[in-house]
Amino acid sequence: MLQSVYYGQIGQRDVERLLGKYGKDGSFLLRDSQSEHGALCLCVRKAPYVHTYRIIQSPQGWAVETQNKAKIQWFPSLDILVESYKVTPHNMVPLLYPLEKSHLSEEERQNRESDYMEM
Repeated sequence: MLQSVYYGQIGQRDVERLLGKYGKDGSFLLRDSQSEHGALCLCVRKAPYVHTYRIIQSPQGWAVETQNKAKIQWFPSLDILVESYKVTPHNMVPLLYPLEKSHLSEEERQNRESDYMEM
């Protein structure tokens, strides 16, 4: 399931545009972090904002980074982390609707592919 919501190296502005155009409150996707190499960002729409949570990986597993690192909850896989946050938001915007790439219009997919070719 996560491959369908993983958008790779997409910028925050593009995420906001996609979630604004194709999502609704609770729509979410994953992308690469632009500020921390190897980390992911979980982006969730709650109008009028897109909330971004950094996901980190370590030998302990996967976790949503918190300001108080002592309270980090570790999960054995990224799939389990996302499923857990769908059931219990853990002080986050609830994850309700995965914004799957396959649901984007053909035009949107072509625009994104040409953006990546230019890089």
